[in-house]
Amino acid sequence: MIGKLSIDLHKLAKFTNLAIPILAVLFFLAGFRFSFYFHFLTVTFLFLTVINLFYLHVQSSHSVLRNFGILGQGRYMLESIGPELRQYLFANDTEEKPFNRTERAEVYRKAQNIDSASSFGSQFEFDSSEIKIRHSMFPIGKDKLVPYRLTFGEERGITKTYTINKPFVISAMSYGALGEKAVRSFARGAKMAGIPMNTGEGGYPKYHLDEGCDLIFQMGTAKFGVRNEDGTLNDDKLKELAGKESIKMVEIKFSQGAKPGKGGLLPKEKITDEIAELRGVPKDRDVVSPSSHAECTDIENTVAFIKHVQDVTELPVGIKLCVGRPQQFEELVVEMKRQDVFPDWITVDGAEGGTGAAPKAFIDRVGMPLFPALKSVNDILTKNGVRDRLKLMASGKLVAPGRQMVAFCLGADAIYSARGFMLSLGCIQALQCGNNTCPVGITTHDPALQHGINIDAKAPRIANYVHNLEHDLEELLASAGCRSVKELTFDHLYVPSESTLHPFINAN
Repeated sequence: MIGKLSIDLHKLAKFTNLAIPILAVLFFLAGFRFSFYFHFLTVTFLFLTVINLFYLHVQSSHSVLRNFGILGQGRYMLESIGPELRQYLFANDTEEKPFNRTERAEVYRKAQNIDSASSFGSQFEFDSSEIKIRHSMFPIGKDKLVPYRLTFGEERGITKTYTINKPFVISAMSYGALGEKAVRSFARGAKMAGIPMNTGEGGYPKYHLDEGCDLIFQMGTAKFGVRNEDGTLNDDKLKELAGKESIKMVEIKFSQGAKPGKGGLLPKEKITDEIAELRGVPKDRDVVSPSSHAECTDIENTVAFIKHVQDVTELPVGIKLCVGRPQQFEELVVEMKRQDVFPDWITVDGAEGGTGAAPKAFIDRVGMPLFPALKSVNDILTKNGVRDRLKLMASGKLVAPGRQMVAFCLGADAIYSARGFMLSLGCIQALQCGNNTCPVGITTHDPALQHGINIDAKAPRIANYVHNLEHDLEELLASAGCRSVKELTFDHLYVPSESTLHPFINAN
């Protein structure tokens, strides 16, 4: 019954956009046939027609208006009085999940290059659960900061190392989870910002390659794009892909924060002919990746597999995982020491990470949250004397500089973000990522909805977001009296109670 009562806003918008000019013509004819006063309505609907055509075909800043026309204006009208409505009738600015209005607004403002300063005080609670950054009594000038630089592969002494000069990377989002225009907008924006982009596990990265940005090719458990029929790795395909100029590094995905212990999922509604060809999958059913790599059945052959991928690609190779049992991770590290094989980086993905589609039970209840997991991984590596053998990247709701600083204090060398960049592109958190009905055209392959994305207009928002994150990070570093993120430690965090401190201390 609920489904029958739902309104298809896209169809309603099409009807409205067609009805407005038709009514203008009818009122024009009625003005001649019946009464001059009908011309007042003629003028009104002509005006609405012009405005609607402008929204649909001329302006490119607002995806909702390009897809829904004048009907979409209602969203912005309601949003403009949203704080008042929420204050008296609905949820407040800090109640929505997974990102509340305050968090989303900060990303939007950074992406639009608008000052995100606030007034009157923080809207967050200041209680026993608040983790804060310790400032220095003697902050340093920003001119004393050391330019950020991180080189992957230097520990192994390989020829094809890769260096980033900003601590931000666009996290894994595949073509399939995203539509063509969204992928190209991210890739073009990444190139403008001077940061790399992870391709996600969607197979041959066709549209990621089109814009010429630096790429991290992600190899998931299904190995789309580099697989044999039995699901094992095809060395020749991987070697050919790794030889492309844009592919700078390779990431082996063992697990993902939003669904650890389960493979990737692409609903059949989002599988086009092109995606089926790129991934080598059928169109008539959901694509569910295996829960683990065929080659990785125990810790010993898992480490050997990392070495094999390093040898085949001759590129920096990292691994991505969500921590479940820290003792298992320590066993992995011990085996790495025994074989003298280390990935060039480890991406720690928190259980609060996002996804295009996953069972709700996994999203809600599986995996360790990022902060205790990250500290656990950093402590285990340090305890075993191998922290200097690799880099650490952090992922999981790191869309704002405050949480990013916490991650750096807990051991991260660089930050991955997917949803932060989705919000900067115009995501309105409609929570329809797996339905092919994304109203702003990001996670859909419907050409009518992708119309909302103008790549030329959207790509600069990615660069703006990066530049403003970098600015805030520099301000925070200076206030902490640190010249670089490498100087940040756990001691730079203020944790006000034992109840909050407990998961950090006892994470491993």
